[in-house]
Amino acid sequence: MPEDTLHRQNIVACIWDFDKTLIPGYMQGPIFRHFNIDEKRFWREVNALPAIYRKRGQFVSPDILYLNHLLTYVRAGLLPGLNNKMLRRFGRELDFYQGLPEFFEILKSIPARDPRYARYEIKVEHYVISTGIAEMVRGSAIAPFVENVYGCEFIENPLPPHFEMQKEFEMEAEAEIGQIGQVVDNTAKTRFIFEINKGTNKIDTIDVNSRIAPEDRRVPIQNMIYVADGPSDVPVFSVVRKHGGQTYAVYEPKNEKEFAQNDELRRSGRVDHFGRADYREKSDTFMWLTSHVRQICERIAEESEQALLRRVRRPPQHIHKEDPPIGPREEQPELFGEAEKA
Repeated sequence: MPEDTLHRQNIVACIWDFDKTLIPGYMQGPIFRHFNIDEKRFWREVNALPAIYRKRGQFVSPDILYLNHLLTYVRAGLLPGLNNKMLRRFGRELDFYQGLPEFFEILKSIPARDPRYARYEIKVEHYVISTGIAEMVRGSAIAPFVENVYGCEFIENPLPPHFEMQKEFEMEAEAEIGQIGQVVDNTAKTRFIFEINKGTNKIDTIDVNSRIAPEDRRVPIQNMIYVADGPSDVPVFSVVRKHGGQTYAVYEPKNEKEFAQNDELRRSGRVDHFGRADYREKSDTFMWLTSHVRQICERIAEESEQALLRRVRRPPQHIHKEDPPIGPREEQPELFGEAEKA
């Protein structure tokens, strides 16, 4: 660890996908249940849209289609009054895989329980990067353990044209989502890896595109573990592994197809390891992740100790009469000669 740096680089970052990684299936289920929407029909429509639009000569990003289709349902009156407050409330209904959210706290406690790691103030931070809806994650049971949530965002009651010329007092209106505020697709996820890396989530004056020396970055990528469910996360897997971080894929227990996909990711070098989405104590996933968090903590502690040794000089010692004089090699032939024989 360099001696003069912007950050101590003593953070271990566990970065998580959400859908099918922390929860079974997709998070939008509570929305459809509340408004009596046929969930399968909704997703069938979303999957059919790219081909329909291509026939019209219109090309769209598949990753944002479901967001636009949700807004279409809002405008059509099928999701009346859907707003961010409701989305956050729907997040409370999400059911997590076994062992969560307790496992997040177990990982955070690893450096706190070891006096050596605590001496260097090593910490574990959790982040969620999801193509799902950020407000639902913020309302879920996992939220109290998460440092930041990066996901898709909606704007409520978008401002009209020439809004800056409006002189009248704005009338109170029921909040309702009307526009997309932020899109997170599987490629854009890599941007947030570098936001965590550079510390822009902690210091907003640092832009994610700012040039920052490796030793000045808050969380080196080699201090990161990225956990996700499969092939759609290959861009992030590749970035994290390229820069020395760890990657882990999970699959739904008993799902042979997902097992095969993750096995192929491992064989092709996309992930370091994979296991069932079971975060209970003694499960393979529990043991692999806790073991690798400890390994990163150990490396940070060793680097901190080496940096301390470089900075702290030994104090001067008293010279006793019986000590042999210290001089150039040629002036002490008997001293050096004996050493060389030994």
